Amino acid sequence: MALSAEQQHELQRHLEAAVVACNERCLYFAAKWAAELLNSFEYQNDEPGDDASDTEIDDDVEDAPPVRPASPDRKEARLEAKESPRYLMARSFFDCREFDRCAAVFLPLQAPHGAPVVDVASPTNFGLASPFAANRRPGKDRTPRKSQGNRHPSGIVPKHTSQKALFLSLYARYLAGEKRKNEDSETILGLSDGPATANKQVPAVLAVLEDYFNARGGIQDLSNSQGWLDYLYGVVLIKAKSEALAKQWLLRATNLQPYNWSAWLELASLIGSQEQMQQISEHLPQNIMSIFFHIHCTQELYQQTPEVFNTVAQMQTIFPRSAFLQQQKAMLHYHAHEYDLAMHLFSQLAKDHPHRLDGMEVYSNLLYVLANRPLLANLASTASDTDKFRPETNCILGNYYGLISEHEKAVLLFRRALTLDRNFQAAWTLMGHEYIELKNTQAAIESYRRAVDTNRKDYRAWYGLGQGYEMLECYSYSLFYYQRAAALYGSDPKMWAAVGNAYARCGKSGNAIQAYKRALVVGAQPDASASFGSSATDPLAHAVGGLLDPHILYDIAVLYEREGANDEAAAYMELALAQEEGGSEEGVNEEGLGVTQVTCKARLWLARWFFGKGEWGRTMELANELCEDGWEVEEAKGLARDVRGRLGLVEEGEGEME
Repeated sequence: MALSAEQQHELQRHLEAAVVACNERCLYFAAKWAAELLNSFEYQNDEPGDDASDTEIDDDVEDAPPVRPASPDRKEARLEAKESPRYLMARSFFDCREFDRCAAVFLPLQAPHGAPVVDVASPTNFGLASPFAANRRPGKDRTPRKSQGNRHPSGIVPKHTSQKALFLSLYARYLAGEKRKNEDSETILGLSDGPATANKQVPAVLAVLEDYFNARGGIQDLSNSQGWLDYLYGVVLIKAKSEALAKQWLLRATNLQPYNWSAWLELASLIGSQEQMQQISEHLPQNIMSIFFHIHCTQELYQQTPEVFNTVAQMQTIFPRSAFLQQQKAMLHYHAHEYDLAMHLFSQLAKDHPHRLDGMEVYSNLLYVLANRPLLANLASTASDTDKFRPETNCILGNYYGLISEHEKAVLLFRRALTLDRNFQAAWTLMGHEYIELKNTQAAIESYRRAVDTNRKDYRAWYGLGQGYEMLECYSYSLFYYQRAAALYGSDPKMWAAVGNAYARCGKSGNAIQAYKRALVVGAQPDASASFGSSATDPLAHAVGGLLDPHILYDIAVLYEREGANDEAAAYMELALAQEEGGSEEGVNEEGLGVTQVTCKARLWLARWFFGKGEWGRTMELANELCEDGWEVEEAKGLARDVRGRLGLVEEGEGEME
C-alpha cells in the first residue's frame, strides 16, 4: 500500500486539523494519537541546507490553506467567534481541572443530580443502517418526544451556544461527575468502591444531549452535527448501560469526525466478537482510520491471522515511524506466544521512544512471563524516571516486585495505579494475580470481577475468576468462567485444559475428554479451526516426541479409565510415554521431553496394565525402566518381584509336566 504525494499531503492536513480540533475540545489523548501519527511519515528532505529559498517557502505558506479551516456552517462560525472570550476562559478552567467552573461558563443552570434518566431504548427505526441512509430530510423520522413531565427541561441549553462550547461544557460536567465518583468511592476494593457508586452527572448530560438532538432531527439527520457531541452522547450512553444505542451514535460520530481516535476506541469497547466486527464494517467510513480501527479490534480479540500482520506491514509502509503500529504488532506476537519477536519489537519501541509509557505495561507482562529480571528492572527504572504517577509505571513496578516474590509490595503498587485511574483494566487483572499468590481468594475474585467489568474481552481476568472459584471448590462456577476464557482465547491450550479439568471436577467425564482433546489439537497445530472428526486433528496422528502435553494425555487416560474404557486409557498412556523420545514428522525434527514425573506415572500405570493382562515381558521392561529413572522405584520393584514369582511358578509347572 502506497500513497501518492497528493494523498499523503491531504492525509497530513486532516491529521493536523484533527490535532487542533481535539485539543480545542480537550480530548488530549485523541490529539496526542493524531499528532504521533502525523509525525510518523517517512522523513522528508527538510534540513536547513535545502535548495528552496526563503521566498519559495513563504509563497508555499501563503498558498496553503489554514490548518483548521473555519466551520462550514456559517452560523456555527459566527457563534464561535462571538463566544471566543468566554470559550478561552472555560478552556482555562478545564486545563486547571476546575470542571464545574468550566461547565458553568456556558451552562449556568446546574442540573439536579437526581434528574430522571430518559428512556434510551432504541426504537425500531434505529437499525444499523438507518443513521447513514440517504435522502433523509430534516424533521422526518424523529425520535418520539417525551412528555415534559418525564424529561429534562429543554431550556437548559442556551439557544445561542456553538457546538464546540456545548461539547466543552458537557464534557467538563461529565468529568466533574467522574471526579466526584472517584472521591466517593474512597479506597480501592472498599465498601463504596464499585458499581454502587455512579457518576451522578450522567443523567443530566444524557437529558441535555437528548433534548439537543431531538430538536435537530434525531439520529437520522447528519446535517446538523459536527460529530463531537455524537461522540459524547455515545460515551454517556455506555455509562448508562445502553450499549446498543451507544453503538449507533458512535458509528455516527466516526462518520462525521473520522479522525477522532477516542470515538473509535469507545466503539471498539462495544465489539466483543469477529461477527460483531463484520456487522458494523459496512457502516464505517471508508478511509485510513477504519484500517487502524480494524487492526486495534483484531488485536483486542486475539486474532493473530496472517491477514492482520499483512495489514500492519502495509500500514507501516505509509507510517514507518509509527509507535502505535509497532506496539500493535508487538502485542499480536505476544498474544500468539511468539515471545522472542514480541520482545524484540517492544525493546526497539522502548529504545526509539524512551519516554513513551503507553502500552509498556504489556512489555512488563512479557518480561514477567520470561522471568527476565534485569530487563524488567531496567524498564521499571526508566518508567519511574519518566513519570512515577502514571498507572503504567506502577503496573511495571508491580510486575517487578511480583517477579521477585514481594507480592505485598506488588499489590500496593497495583492499588496505586488504580487510585490514579480506576478504569485501568490491566491493574485490576494483575492485582488479582498477586492476590492469588497471597492466597487471598476473595480479594482476587473481586479484582478479576472489576477487570471484566472494565473490559469483557480480557481472557486472563475470566481465567483468573475460574481459578479463584476452583480454589473455593465451586467447580460449576469455575467451569463457567473457564469457558468464557476459552471462547475469547481459544488458541491457548491452557484455557481448554482448564475447561477439561473443571468438567472432570463436575463429574462430566465425556465433556472433559473432549475439552482435553481440544487442548491437544490447539497445542499441536497452528490451525485449530478444524473439527475433531477429521483425521488431521486426531491427537494419535501426532505421536511425535515432545509435541503433545503429557499432562493432558495422562488426564485423558485417567478419565477413560474412570469410564471403563481401559484400552483407550492404555493408548493415551502409551502416547504420554512417546513424548519422552524425540522424533520427526514431515521432515521436522521434534525434541523429546525426557523422563518426567508424569511419564513415569504413565509407565507405572502401563506396567500394572500389562501385568493384569499377563504380558510379563512388557511388564518387566517397564518396571526396569522405572527403577533406572528413579521414580516410583518401590512400586516397580514390587511388580518385578511379582513377575519373577509368576515366571518361576510357570517354569516349575512346565518342569513337572516334562
